[in-house]
Amino acid sequence: MRSIWAVAANTIRQALRMKVALIFILLLVILLPTMALTGTGDNTLKGRLQTFVSYGLSLTSLLLCLLTLIVAVYTVTSDIKQRQIYTVITKPIRRSQFLLGKLLGVLLLSLALLVLFSALIYAVVIYTPRYFDWSEDELIEADNEFFTARRALTPPEPDVAKEVAQALQRLVVGGDMDQIYKGMSETKMNALQELIAAGDVARIYKTMANTPVVKELTNVTRLAKRSADVGRQLLWKFENVRPRDPNGSLFIQCKFHVSVTPPDSQVYSQWLFGDYRAYQYAAAAKTPLLPIRRKDPVKTLREIEVPAKLVADDGYFAVAFLNDPLNNVIFCRLVFLACLGIFTGTFLSFPVAMLFCIVIFFTAAVSGFVIESFDYLSENMAVFYSWTIKLLVRLLPQFDKYGPSKYLVPAELLSWSVVGRVALYMVCIKSLLLLIVGLIIFSFRELARIII
Repeated sequence: MRSIWAVAANTIRQALRMKVALIFILLLVILLPTMALTGTGDNTLKGRLQTFVSYGLSLTSLLLCLLTLIVAVYTVTSDIKQRQIYTVITKPIRRSQFLLGKLLGVLLLSLALLVLFSALIYAVVIYTPRYFDWSEDELIEADNEFFTARRALTPPEPDVAKEVAQALQRLVVGGDMDQIYKGMSETKMNALQELIAAGDVARIYKTMANTPVVKELTNVTRLAKRSADVGRQLLWKFENVRPRDPNGSLFIQCKFHVSVTPPDSQVYSQWLFGDYRAYQYAAAAKTPLLPIRRKDPVKTLREIEVPAKLVADDGYFAVAFLNDPLNNVIFCRLVFLACLGIFTGTFLSFPVAMLFCIVIFFTAAVSGFVIESFDYLSENMAVFYSWTIKLLVRLLPQFDKYGPSKYLVPAELLSWSVVGRVALYMVCIKSLLLLIVGLIIFSFRELARIII
């Protein structure tokens, strides 16, 4: 263990002597305070804080990820290229200890920098309300909607299988075959023709479950169920809602999308919050039912604050909308990148290893978008990509799916289960696998050839 710590300490000293590391650190030291002063958001305190945290975390994550890759790759490849490794390997130290020491040094440096710049972001966020003249309402809004972590409840997607099957049957009966056969292979097209001739509606729907026409019908039907015509009501019911503070508040987020934009770009609405069962079944109400009339701009995320005492004793809470006739997750990412850099440095030169790592990094940063894009390919192309590129992309961690800004900017509670899931897949499985493969490759690599 003493040998591993010695290599780790030497790695940290080697990284701090690199000019590129100093440049990255100076960039963060200069840019983070600058962003705090120039980023105004929507000119409110909450908007300024959300803008700074979003861009500050993104910049910190990007630069630390690149720095981790550069240091992890350079610290192995430079020792081999400059033959400094000869003075280390000839001592009583194993190759596995050498690599583990390198990895430990990179991780300790990355962790120290992450803590440093996270503390800088935290300090800017804490002291921003004190150095500007904000109104009392803006301070209360920032305290409730930014500084307070909130547990999120999302209404489930409506079940539209029956409506989609009926719409599909109408297409079949109407003979709109071009729409039905869109994106299908010839084999599936022939099988579908046999089912249509037999009139087997259930098997027709099952056969077309993942086709573009069914996906389009599903999206349209769900959108129709979430829409409210003038005078129509929408109702969302939640079970097992347990506010931590019964005297606190609940926040309902909404965004209005309209088919025809009103002249003033405002949507007039009526809301009911609380135990809707009493209103619906004309029973005695045990908890109050709060009516609210609002006017909100379209295509803008809005929040409605209601008291937590509206939740029933059994955890029931309902939100009714009436269309008014008026009308630490970054460190897990750094661990993976450090293992990736150590892995590539065991058998590639510095330029090739850096190119490979940067391609992997940016692919992982957009992996969610890449995987979703395969759903819009034709069936033949989708099968090919599913067993080639899509399979390779799924092996990478999804950086875009697990980003800290997704939780910190809207003040959503980041649960330990999410952190544990990220650590399990990104660190315990994928990073450990890279490290093991790197250790195996490095143990069999010929570092020097003896010529007599």
